[in-house]
Amino acid sequence: MASKIKFTKQEKSWILYDWANSVFATNMMAAIFPIYFGSICAANGADNVVLWSYGTAVATFIVALLAPVLGSVGDYSGMKKKLFSVFLVLGVGCTFANAFVENYRMMLVGYVLSYIGFMGANLFYDSFLTDVTTSERMDRVSAWGYAMGYIGGSTIPFLISIAVLLLMDYSALSMKIVITLTSLWWAVFSIPILKNVRQIHSVERPDTGIVKTAFVNLGHTARDIVKVRGVLLFMLAYFFYIDGVNTVINISTSYGSKLGLDTTGMILALLVTQIVAVPFSILFARLADRIGSIRMIRIAICIYFLICAIGFFMGYNIEQNEGDPNALQLSQTLFWILAFCVGTVQGGIQALSRSYFGKLIPPSRSNEYFGFFDIFGKFAAVIGPVLVAVFTQLTGRNSIGVLSLMILFAVGWVILTVGGKHFRAAESDSAQAKTNS
Repeated sequence: MASKIKFTKQEKSWILYDWANSVFATNMMAAIFPIYFGSICAANGADNVVLWSYGTAVATFIVALLAPVLGSVGDYSGMKKKLFSVFLVLGVGCTFANAFVENYRMMLVGYVLSYIGFMGANLFYDSFLTDVTTSERMDRVSAWGYAMGYIGGSTIPFLISIAVLLLMDYSALSMKIVITLTSLWWAVFSIPILKNVRQIHSVERPDTGIVKTAFVNLGHTARDIVKVRGVLLFMLAYFFYIDGVNTVINISTSYGSKLGLDTTGMILALLVTQIVAVPFSILFARLADRIGSIRMIRIAICIYFLICAIGFFMGYNIEQNEGDPNALQLSQTLFWILAFCVGTVQGGIQALSRSYFGKLIPPSRSNEYFGFFDIFGKFAAVIGPVLVAVFTQLTGRNSIGVLSLMILFAVGWVILTVGGKHFRAAESDSAQAKTNS
């Protein structure tokens, strides 16, 4: 019954932030700004791929390094909202500034700082989940966040941006307008979370030595994670299967291009992924209420096995029938099927992972725990690409490289399967701590 109650003002405000910030991931990280940055670099004889790769790596490393410390400080009473606001302003401000910069070096600096703001704000946003809702409603609230993110960041403003670019023939001015739109969209729809969401669970703030105490607390949290088997096992499982999820997202287009698939068709297929993800993210939460979050995550992993198999057959089909237009057409069709399948699980597995982790941890120290969780998520983007590269080089076949991702999903699935009793114990302890706080 609890899951059927209408969303509270705090829950709605929290959900709306996914609607607000997802536009950055689409326009600035994935689609439009990289093209604009590349054109500026080309005009100045600079290698945009190298610069972009270094910039992204630096931003990711900085946030991953700071995440646990920021999380520890954020758990002090009154600090979570302040730190969230600092990173939000950094992200929105630097994004807006990039609309008025034409020097590629300054553009890269602006992007790195805005990316740090984006990821830093997300750390505190995720941890606010324990403040805005109950354990029973976390799956539903988290899933609706992802669903609204797919609509608000990956579809509506993206389509508006594409329309602006087409109407203005991809001019520099159209790019600046899109960047401005991105920052304004992010800022305006962040107002509800700033206004209505506050930190409920916290630890006592020391009078002096805040940073020193934060490091001490950080050490305690690290030891607690190791001691609480359920939290440790879930983070390990997450590290492996989310690496597989991220790798599928990151290599899909490049893999299709390598196979010679139509670029326009692939872009449209990936748009289908975003649209399909909206209802399926919500469906996953409803099914989790009935059969459990862990079981639904395991089901999602099984679908990713199917996705890997489809990806393998796409490549194998072309490798065995090189130059055959019928084989190319079949693989193009398979790419659409793959895009649809990814859409059915991409949002659901991420939403349930976030919400279930929130159920396992002490609510008063949610920021610290999500700081470690964030590290696992950030560095879980290494093994998958390496696996694909190594197996491709060893076999000479891209299809085998894609198939190797099954290893990551298999490890994650096994850990989730054997850790059942530990997950239930950690969830029970967390619920008791929330009741007592």
